[in-house]
Amino acid sequence: MKTIEDYNVKDWHEATKEGKYVLFFHADWCPDCKFIEPKLPELEKEYSDFTWISFNRDNNMEVAQELGIMGIPSFVVIENGKEIGRLVNKDRKTKEEVETFINSVINK
Repeated sequence: MKTIEDYNVKDWHEATKEGKYVLFFHADWCPDCKFIEPKLPELEKEYSDFTWISFNRDNNMEVAQELGIMGIPSFVVIENGKEIGRLVNKDRKTKEEVETFINSVINK
């Protein structure tokens, strides 16, 4: 998974203006983030038509505030620069919950 820093852009909007993305918000100190992180490679493979971008919330607080990310881990789906879905809360998430969320977004 790429991090937003890999894109060498100052504005996340520029990185996500074309295509489909899953933004993953996390923090190094977050045990619920650590719980889902081992499943992320499987999710990336399963949903390979999306580009997955990791945002360390503590290092990207402005983006988190702009998107209203209060709890982590959280996922935001962007298509061609527009948000089309979000799974944003402070609860622990399972692989199955993330799959259900993404499926609900792509099957709208």
